[in-house]
Amino acid sequence: MLESENSVQNLRLPPSIAYEGFNDEVAATQRLVEIYNRNTTFIREQFKACLRDGFEPKVRYRACYPAIRIRVHTHQEVDSRLSYGHVVEPGTYATTVTQPELYFDYLREQIRLLLKNHGVPVEIGESSLPIPLHFCLGDGHSVEAVYPESPGDTLRDHFDVPNLEHMDDAIVNGTWVAPHGEARPLAPFTAPRIDYSLHRLQHYTATRPEYFQNFVLFTNYQFYVDEFCKWAQLELEQEGSEYTALVEPGNMLTRKGGITEGVRASRTPQMPSYHLVRGNHSGITLINIGVGPSNAKTITDHVAVLRPSAWIMLGHCAGLRTTQRLGDYVLAHGYVRQDHVLDDDLPLWVPIPPLAEIQVPLEQAVAEVAGLSGWELKKIMRTGTVASIDNRNWELRDHHEPVQRLSQSRAIALDMESATIAANGFRFRVPYGTLLCVSDKPLHGELKLPGMANSFYSKQVGQHLHIGIRALELVREMPAERLHSRKLRSFIETAFQ
Repeated sequence: MLESENSVQNLRLPPSIAYEGFNDEVAATQRLVEIYNRNTTFIREQFKACLRDGFEPKVRYRACYPAIRIRVHTHQEVDSRLSYGHVVEPGTYATTVTQPELYFDYLREQIRLLLKNHGVPVEIGESSLPIPLHFCLGDGHSVEAVYPESPGDTLRDHFDVPNLEHMDDAIVNGTWVAPHGEARPLAPFTAPRIDYSLHRLQHYTATRPEYFQNFVLFTNYQFYVDEFCKWAQLELEQEGSEYTALVEPGNMLTRKGGITEGVRASRTPQMPSYHLVRGNHSGITLINIGVGPSNAKTITDHVAVLRPSAWIMLGHCAGLRTTQRLGDYVLAHGYVRQDHVLDDDLPLWVPIPPLAEIQVPLEQAVAEVAGLSGWELKKIMRTGTVASIDNRNWELRDHHEPVQRLSQSRAIALDMESATIAANGFRFRVPYGTLLCVSDKPLHGELKLPGMANSFYSKQVGQHLHIGIRALELVREMPAERLHSRKLRSFIETAFQ
């Protein structure tokens, strides 16, 4: 039973909308938009009326998320190469939907694949899951007011509020268990889980979710931000460039020709993001996540709900081999996970495999940007295992145990974020990759201290960002059905990517 429902004498809702079958993906997605807009408008208007006229005792206002449902009655033969776009066995599958205008292209494509692969209508209607008031008050709809609470009467007595039971990661973690008679999940996230993350993205990055692009770079140094912004400005000046704008924290937007809208954030957010915009969200987003696995998990937990096409970590690391030099690159093909932030969501015994769909473009990008190939490329890049830890000052511990573990794992580099980002990519079915730059060699007397960088290192970090950009451009050229590897799918998967 929903909270406080037993104490409500008068539940006010908009007229109900029954499920209707659709054989056209555009019409189906448009119906989702219509239901969502009507229901969120209903909640906002009722809340404004209550603030203006007072809250009636024992009256509750509610509207629910729109939903997609499909009923498959037979085992359908589908292309075995596909990693998504179909259900695995007969049954009823459903998902709640939020902000369908933001997700219009994504939803349209997922519905198109269902129609193509199963040949049955997709049903669009109204779910029984209430939309929390807080998630209806997004940009442009905020209400500046103080809610007057009286003894025994709180906001949650009149409106639905966020409920953690509806926004966990049980589906993507593979721990979801269907209550008797309930439809199985059609998508990896519920609508409240998505709403939660969309709001957190604005908070952590100071840019709105609609500006995020499908190809994402994570970094842990301001240098990469400065270089990215310079490169982005040059791209916008290039005649014939397909990029149309640069968005910076504060939602300041610079279009071609240097035309700006809005102002840059007055305070630097915790994890500032920068978006070089291209049609259909096919541009590049760069996020400075700062230092540590906690930040790495936090931001990827939220970016994942946007269903990006790929993400890559570009960071600095400690080189662990005598043959490495400052400025050498490390292309991760395996991870030792000692970050501890995902242990409860993804057990340590789960391997995080390298994805050829990302590894090959990364190696190709290094070769192109550095102007090297084959045997010569091995002078500046090494492929191997990266270990990620949660203790930045691990050097101050007794070295015997950690060094022995690193040697046994064949690790060639050590950092604090890469394994977390890769593991969350694996968990959320987002193609991932890691290319690091050696910034110190603590086991060999080269600590990360001011003034220790040599000219080779300085040159390499200048290339590093452009390698990541080039890799994402190569990834972008791949068809989506080939990019999303079957390695990321478990036995029973959602149809939606």
